[in-house]
Amino acid sequence: MKRSLLLSALALIITAQSFAQLFPKKDSSKSGIGSKLDKFMKQSKSGGALTNDQVIAGLKEALTVGTERCTKTVSSPNGYFANAAIKVLMPEEAKKVEKTLRSVGLGKQVDDAILSMNRAAEDAAKSATPIFVNAVKQMSFQDAMGILKGSDNAATSYLQSKTTPQLTEAFRPVIEESLKKVDATKYWNTVFTSYNKFSKEKVNTDLPAYVTEKALSGIFVQLAEEEKKIRTDPVARTTDILKQVFGAK
Repeated sequence: MKRSLLLSALALIITAQSFAQLFPKKDSSKSGIGSKLDKFMKQSKSGGALTNDQVIAGLKEALTVGTERCTKTVSSPNGYFANAAIKVLMPEEAKKVEKTLRSVGLGKQVDDAILSMNRAAEDAAKSATPIFVNAVKQMSFQDAMGILKGSDNAATSYLQSKTTPQLTEAFRPVIEESLKKVDATKYWNTVFTSYNKFSKEKVNTDLPAYVTEKALSGIFVQLAEEEKKIRTDPVARTTDILKQVFGAK
């Protein structure tokens, strides 16, 4: 009986420490997340502690909600194009060409090319949700605890390491097809193949590869924002289990 009580107490301490790391108190007034953590501790002492399974289930749901919101945001019209943080622009090595084209009155064509790249990224992002969700389902207990104890973007880093190959495989053909619709690939290859003949700074003529890389980078930037919201903002916890695990009513 004593051994059972000791193990229960140890499990409670570990769970409480995980929450303390995930939601540190900001000041002595114990408002917001700090007060919710206190409520969780009182609830735990009175026999209402959340089990490890409940904590892990809550984390997995948080990631599922976050990835779904992220994908919906970036795959919507202007999801990339109107977001300065993830907008797909001309590569740095192509800026000279862009400047030259604008100076000779071809600014609209450049703008159209940039728009087409972002539309391609938005189209491709629609395929991200099932890939993210599958990675979340396969998460181990050790993975989950590492995320709970990790930094504010620990979950994003985990998903990036687990899903990048699948996302690349899913994004590339969609982006290729989207760019073909406006002949962007053909014009890109023509312009930059010629440019590369005379320039020491070569431009990657594989436009789909460039847009795929930028689309993936952008979706993880957005995912990190969603993760931060769920960790720090009670309003972002939109389901009962999220409120229970991350809010501790």
